[in-house]
Amino acid sequence: MASNPNVPPPGQNNPRRTMSGRFVSNSRDDHDQSMDMTGDVSADFPYTVHIPPTPDNQPMSEPNTPRDAYGNPVWSKEEYPNGAADANATGEPTSPSQTKKRRPLTRKVSIAAGIIYSYRVLALLRLVVLAFFLTWRVKNPNRDAMWLWGMSVVCELWFAFSWILDQLPKLCPVNRLTDLAVLKDKFEKPTPENPRGRPDLPGVDVFVSSADPEKEPPLITANTILSILAADYPVEKLACYLSDDGGALLSFESLAEAASFARAWVPFCRKHAIEPRNPDTYFLIRGDPTKGKVRTDFVKDRRRVKREYDELKVRINGLTDSIRRRSDAYNAHEEIRAKRHQIESGADPSIPLNVPKATWMADGTHWPGTWVIPGKEHSKGDHAGIIQVMLAPPSCDPVMGSNDLEENLIDTTDIDVRLPMLVYVSREKRPGYDHNKKAGAMNALVRTSAVMSNGPFILNLDCDHYIFNSLAMREAMCFMMDRGGDRICYVQFPQRFEGVDPNDRYANRNTVFFDINMRALDGLQGPVYVGTGCCFRRIALYGFDPPRGGHKKLKKKAALLAQMANDEDEFESRGLLPKQYGQSKIFVASIPVAEFAGRPLAEPGIPHGRPAGALTGPREPLDAATVAEAINVISCYYEDKTEWGGRVGWIYGSVTEDVVTGFRMHNRGWKSIYCVTKRDAFRGTAPINLTDRLHQVLRWATGSVEIFFSRNNAIFANSHMKFLQRVAYLNVGVYPFTSIFLIVYCFLPALSLFSGQFIVQNLNVTFLVYLLVISVCLCLLAILEVKWSGITLEEWWRNEQFWVIGGTSAHLAAVLQGLLKVMAGVDISFTLTSKSGAEDMDDEFADLYVVKWTALMIPPITIMIVNLIAIAVAISRTIYAVLPQWSKLLGGVFFSLWVLSHMYPFAKGLMGRRGRTPTIVYVWSGMLAIVISLLWVTISPPEDSTGVATGGFRP
Repeated sequence: MASNPNVPPPGQNNPRRTMSGRFVSNSRDDHDQSMDMTGDVSADFPYTVHIPPTPDNQPMSEPNTPRDAYGNPVWSKEEYPNGAADANATGEPTSPSQTKKRRPLTRKVSIAAGIIYSYRVLALLRLVVLAFFLTWRVKNPNRDAMWLWGMSVVCELWFAFSWILDQLPKLCPVNRLTDLAVLKDKFEKPTPENPRGRPDLPGVDVFVSSADPEKEPPLITANTILSILAADYPVEKLACYLSDDGGALLSFESLAEAASFARAWVPFCRKHAIEPRNPDTYFLIRGDPTKGKVRTDFVKDRRRVKREYDELKVRINGLTDSIRRRSDAYNAHEEIRAKRHQIESGADPSIPLNVPKATWMADGTHWPGTWVIPGKEHSKGDHAGIIQVMLAPPSCDPVMGSNDLEENLIDTTDIDVRLPMLVYVSREKRPGYDHNKKAGAMNALVRTSAVMSNGPFILNLDCDHYIFNSLAMREAMCFMMDRGGDRICYVQFPQRFEGVDPNDRYANRNTVFFDINMRALDGLQGPVYVGTGCCFRRIALYGFDPPRGGHKKLKKKAALLAQMANDEDEFESRGLLPKQYGQSKIFVASIPVAEFAGRPLAEPGIPHGRPAGALTGPREPLDAATVAEAINVISCYYEDKTEWGGRVGWIYGSVTEDVVTGFRMHNRGWKSIYCVTKRDAFRGTAPINLTDRLHQVLRWATGSVEIFFSRNNAIFANSHMKFLQRVAYLNVGVYPFTSIFLIVYCFLPALSLFSGQFIVQNLNVTFLVYLLVISVCLCLLAILEVKWSGITLEEWWRNEQFWVIGGTSAHLAAVLQGLLKVMAGVDISFTLTSKSGAEDMDDEFADLYVVKWTALMIPPITIMIVNLIAIAVAISRTIYAVLPQWSKLLGGVFFSLWVLSHMYPFAKGLMGRRGRTPTIVYVWSGMLAIVISLLWVTISPPEDSTGVATGGFRP
């Protein structure tokens, strides 16, 4: 490849370099044109718009070669009081003669035998009792109400099947612990192979995905970026990429502001061991901020950084107005120039001018992405690709700060002031191409990062999920670098949420899923991928199979890739690689480098590991040709006729691309790990409003229905996937269909009360004993789950309640959507129809009380009203009956109250804030008044001449 950085390599999509150093792909019509920006606009307008300086992609003399992982440590001298290292500490000093290489980085902690064996026995007992109970139900029909009996038996059979799918994968839960001290000894201490003690850890590329700054506030994204830049991981081994899929200038300039503030925030965090390293969260923490701080200048430093952060927030909040005013000024200037040119050329001045309303950057150039007022080739679905290196790659040696307070905000003497590489990426979008939403954006980042940094591991985060534990990436590396780590495709961390109401009314924390189901899957082949907080092995995303019986097959394929990347004729003659990965030779050449860098160290038991000290060398700097190639691999046509989205990268074709991507990896034989740290690794936000929560569940359930009707159904899994893992994935695709039977079963108590019949002929002892044993087993299983998972009974009960709420609303809608899409090709969606905003903005949980009407609320409301009316009707009829049947009344009322108790959070959400009476209450009151009047007429009808009632219910 040409070494001249100012000339893009041949075969590129003619990327051009802007005045500020950004590389963008040209549009269809401007390959041979350039913008005329020679006028001095600032001379005509008496104000200046400032944007924090960002390092250019400066030309380098080094040739363009595949990028290796970076490395250098920033290890706090203080102890890590809340991490897993403390949990693993033995308290015994390490003998100098002990072989460090033999010490494991992780260990598996089994659940206490008394708990887990009791749990399995109870599960087996409940299964046996269910089998006997269902057999008895089938053999003892209710002859007086066969329709009622038939519906109940069918529902109970499905519930038993669904419970088995959910219960079987829970039989082998495990806990895991890491030893961060051993990780440091192995990879960051001087050894004969690494005499200078440079970090030998592999590189990590962190992906942050964002799509719309209006829905995802830029300040939240900036805080996530800052928590990544301040993470406790070797600086030159870390690279952060922000994917702005909307191509908005607001996101770009917010990132530039965050990069500028990072020069003060990151050294402050390193100097004082700040946790968490999200500035917004840190400065809002209640309590004494000086607790545990020993440096005398902490208070002064904190005050200065806090003031700087407040100014950052004001600047970011004002960016929208700043961009608008700047663009209006530049557009007005362009109109004046166009008008002057029209007059000078002798054209008719009455002809209206066609000057586009462009969005302008601070350097006086058109923003190549999406304009505020969309224009041709500048809209959300039609804009150029953009790459800007906000923070250049750091050197491999520490750079200590100084006590010059004029240059630095705080005294950084003896503090490493280097910052990780930070890159803004917005992939090219054009009409006529399927861009595949988030999955397509993630795949674009995979290719871009491979060309620019090529970290062998990838951590992906949503823009609202920040690093709460600065050692989180080290925790993941303990698993990846341990014995057997080369067979791990990803390490999934649990999602933890902030801003959820204390009672967690709608089970927003999902603790049952993250602390029970995911721990249990960790004892099988590994947890499912949940979309964020996951550290991937890069080559697992490339469609590689895990090493089986050694690395011979993996090494052979990697060697072939390297040979073909270096031999142009070989690359062109074989169509396999271009078909798999595309036409970029630089990208293909990066694959064997990433495979090698991701191996554990060679030691006894790891015959195919990499030698110690292999990753301690300096990385090559970026040059213009590398960035131009990165632009090429994010073009909208790059994936044409390749396996991206099919076998390679994030998988396309589902709104839950995360689950499908994890399924494909497990289906190839990879394992995954669930890493639960004592201090939460990541934290994010969750919707606390009822309607928002229902729509979130709807999206998940819709994805599950799509999985069920696709080739990603676990039924079609191959022999590489373990049986119980396959059962777990089968449950992922099946669980939304339970809503059909659940909604029928929720109406059965009301139908029983209305008809005077019950699901069984009589409430005899056999039925009651079965019911008692099944219920007791369920309660005991719940207690044991709470015991080994660490959640509370209240959280378990909230999950049960919302399972019924979601099952009768969002899950049912998802099944309807899926069936219509598969059978009729009709794609429908449920959206908000009206919204009442929260008035009390000072209340942290004000959004909890907002009532947003949606069609998803109709089934649960109907269930509640029908059951309430049925109870009133049945009680009235039984009281006035000549031969009251109290047993059937009690049975029907009991099951109706069971349904209503699960619906209580839903009903409370409809009522809004306490003390207010929404309109729906008056509607219900009127309906109930009419119903009660009709009931009275039915209960006490007029009598005929014989004294016999002519209508109404008869006993």
